Amino acid sequence: MPELDITQVPTPCYVLEEAKLRANLAIMDRVQRESGGNIILALKGYAMWSTFPIIREVLQGCTASSLNEALLASEEFGREVHIYSPAYTDAEFPKLLELGDHLIFNSFSQWQRFRGQALAAGISCGIRLNPQVCEVEVDMYNPCGTTSRLGVTPQEFRPDQLDGIEGLHFHALCECSAESLERTLIAFEASFGEWIPQMKWINFGGGHLMTREGYNVDLLIRLIKDFRERYGVKVYLEPGGAVGWRTGPLVASVLDIVRNNMDIAILDTSAAAHMPDVLEMPYRPMVTGSGQAGEKAHTYRLGGNTCLAGDVIGDYSFDQPLQVGDRIVLEDMIHYTFVKNTTFNGVNLPSLAIWTKEGELKMVRTFGYEDFKNRLS
Repeated sequence: MPELDITQVPTPCYVLEEAKLRANLAIMDRVQRESGGNIILALKGYAMWSTFPIIREVLQGCTASSLNEALLASEEFGREVHIYSPAYTDAEFPKLLELGDHLIFNSFSQWQRFRGQALAAGISCGIRLNPQVCEVEVDMYNPCGTTSRLGVTPQEFRPDQLDGIEGLHFHALCECSAESLERTLIAFEASFGEWIPQMKWINFGGGHLMTREGYNVDLLIRLIKDFRERYGVKVYLEPGGAVGWRTGPLVASVLDIVRNNMDIAILDTSAAAHMPDVLEMPYRPMVTGSGQAGEKAHTYRLGGNTCLAGDVIGDYSFDQPLQVGDRIVLEDMIHYTFVKNTTFNGVNLPSLAIWTKEGELKMVRTFGYEDFKNRLS
């Protein structure tokens, strides 16, 4: 496939590489074909709807966590729409019933509150469960933390209130392995296995990073197939990050270089506004051609272009000195990045582009003042 030509990219810009997206989808297609499971796209992790025509060639639908995501799934994806939220509101619930195929409740109190409306609408209803396994090290991303608000624990489970429930949902993973899923399934069946046979579907949630190099896809296929055959239920998985995993960078430019005890390169992008996980998790994104601080001849701190003092991406070293106008390629910035962007400080959102499999740059969207203004009042 033609390699991305960063000299063609206006900065800052997220560039989705079509061939890499299709390679990820090929893995998911294999998982579905060989396991009999169904994979749907979690919009919270990937929502570049200009690529939905490619994705819906393989995936069965979308999972949405809000009314806006459900509308996007219905309008632009056009297959199954699964909806889950920690809590639904009276104002939005009737519209959700018009959009969803599956509706998952976070608690039995929410189920009882909205049960009548949901059943009257003929929607397939489920309850989210917390199998209380901790496969995720970072607390912010651990759905099964000790005080997690996400899902019903075994202690709070109410089998007497399952009438009308057709599915069970658990989401215990985040960028995890098939081995993590295997351990999660053991805990899930130990706590809730008695009620699985009376269900029509089980949703294994997200966090299955099946497109990562070294992921045990064969094990994932065996786990899904075995579960389906033992219980006679339909199985869903809803990854988001795995769809966009390593499908493209955020390309930025050096605007200035200043010095304060070290060299600092100011970029036309922002950790705070454009890469919030860099500060929240935190993590250090890979930059093409760079090394750790001090590893190569010239070390720089890469900083954003907002007024936040802590808007810092990290410290990197390069073989040659950076110059104003140089391109900085922040790798793997498609999933869980632009879905979380803000216009903090009035900084423009990065453009969106697709590097087609034929080797052409297709600009999808640029952003400006109206996008900033319309978020305010």
